[in-house]
Amino acid sequence: MADVVKDLAGLEAIYGQPVLNSLNKVVTRLTPLYRQWIETSRLVMLATVGPEGTDCSPRGDKGPVVRIDSDQVMLLPDWHGNNRIDSLRNIVRDGRVSLMFLIPGVNNVVRINGTAEVVIAPEIVESFEQNGKHPRSVIRVTMAEAYFQCSKAFLRSRAWVSGDESAGVPKAGEFIREQVEGFDAEDYDTNYVDRAQDRMW
Repeated sequence: MADVVKDLAGLEAIYGQPVLNSLNKVVTRLTPLYRQWIETSRLVMLATVGPEGTDCSPRGDKGPVVRIDSDQVMLLPDWHGNNRIDSLRNIVRDGRVSLMFLIPGVNNVVRINGTAEVVIAPEIVESFEQNGKHPRSVIRVTMAEAYFQCSKAFLRSRAWVSGDESAGVPKAGEFIREQVEGFDAEDYDTNYVDRAQDRMW
């Protein structure tokens, strides 16, 4: 099919060479500024890959979403969720991961590419105690590279300045009801925040 790019040569013919600064900004260890950014972020998108395909999962916390263990290693607690454990299933079979750290109101993001493993050492798991609760495991990420992503995507989308756009957007319960006949979507959505409080950590 002539209108589908099939190889790198075809891509490079369309896009040319990378902007020099997009290469110069890459680091292989956390510098003081990259460390400062990551220690400020409470929200990260975790992308993994496995035999069934890819997965991307949001991870958030009330403080720094990861703990920096060294200039190449970060620890991400796996707090209570729905037990699908898609990210963990992928990591134990294919350790390649990418992380995108976001900070509300900031149009840049920081990206990490590297490898991960699922750690259950008690001294690590217990060190993340929140409200008397512990994660069941911790994702240990070893970075290969880090770099900031310029702000064009957030400027285009006006993500932080466009206000509340939730009107008319399907709610979580409605997604379930679409697949499960008779599901009480209104109760699920109305009371979800209250129900989730005991399972936040």
